[in-house]
Amino acid sequence: MIPLILYDISSKLEGNHWSPNPAKPRYVLGHKSLPFRVEWVEYPDIAPKMKEIEARQNKLMDRDMYTLPVLSDPNTGALVTDSLEIAEYLEKTYPQKPIFPNKSRGLIRAFDTAVISLLRPGVKLPIVRTSEILDERSAKYYITTREATFKEKFTEFSPEGPKRDENWAILERMFSTSQEWYDKEVGKWLMGDVFSYADIIIAAVLFWFKRVLHDDEWEKIASWHDGRWAKLLVDVEKECNGA
Repeated sequence: MIPLILYDISSKLEGNHWSPNPAKPRYVLGHKSLPFRVEWVEYPDIAPKMKEIEARQNKLMDRDMYTLPVLSDPNTGALVTDSLEIAEYLEKTYPQKPIFPNKSRGLIRAFDTAVISLLRPGVKLPIVRTSEILDERSAKYYITTREATFKEKFTEFSPEGPKRDENWAILERMFSTSQEWYDKEVGKWLMGDVFSYADIIIAAVLFWFKRVLHDDEWEKIASWHDGRWAKLLVDVEKECNGA
């Protein structure tokens, strides 16, 4: 089998990986034990590179734009954009070790939307920290585009004080809601004893936070709910063969 190619966003961090959306297909590939390699792309180079390989644009914030992740499968000729679309493609093409068990694809799509709606109001601190781990070209691009998205100066995203406190309160509420979902079943996964893409969605957020937040900030999240979220990230990465 020819290794698949996952296009991901570069950083200054050891190992490069940080972005939550490319983390999702990376976990799926690892879970299904599919061979793959990563091609790293800097933020300003995403659109030119995706045009070069003829990847389609993605709908984001009511705009069509080039985004990552993108998956290229030389075994089938497929070129797939968007983390959820990639997951569904991999499930259909390589059905071993399902990630949408018990015909749960529609429910997991709804879960993905719910998580995004809970997370989005509280992401400004992680966004600020992300700008710190990018190289100069990517950081400049990242800051400019985020200012346009949120219609706010970057320096006002999460300054120390009431705004930062509110960011933390929103994030804690999101994880408290997530805890309620997980507590509905007996077992370590959202579906009890059955691992699914829903667990990958939560783990990808945790992975992002662990990689970009300062150590004390990550430890704060890791300590919530008796260490549940740090353990979930470890469990998902183990389930996905360390991908």
